[in-house]
Amino acid sequence: MSIPQVTQKLLAAKKEKGLSFADLEKILNHDEIWIAALFYLQATASEEEAKLLVEALGLDTSYIQELTAYPVKGLGPVVPTDPLIYRFYEIMQVYGLPLKDVIQEKFGDGIMSAIDFTLDVEKEEDPKGDRVKVIMSGKFLPYKKW
Repeated sequence: MSIPQVTQKLLAAKKEKGLSFADLEKILNHDEIWIAALFYLQATASEEEAKLLVEALGLDTSYIQELTAYPVKGLGPVVPTDPLIYRFYEIMQVYGLPLKDVIQEKFGDGIMSAIDFTLDVEKEEDPKGDRVKVIMSGKFLPYKKW
């Protein structure tokens, strides 16, 4: 997977400033996951949000145009090779259909929105090894009959 040049520059500036995505959450008043998605050109900033980010990172205003452009979303048609990203792919291969059945038992025939959606990551301390807690919350959209 190739990382866009603008993403590389944003990440380098964040590192140089010693900022975390949680720090940027306080500046932009948006969730750290959304901000990370913006870095990877998977979200679109408003002009004001882009200006705040560029200013916080000490970057030239020429980045505003890239951050406010409508993105082409997704990783592409290939299976991801990064081990952490692949685990999510693997989780859906193993648990996707069971998850779909459970959701449909509870809600009916439909989908979970990825547009009206939030995603949070929490660290759970555990004596046997810290755990990653991923919380997805999407609006249920029933299929329409016509």
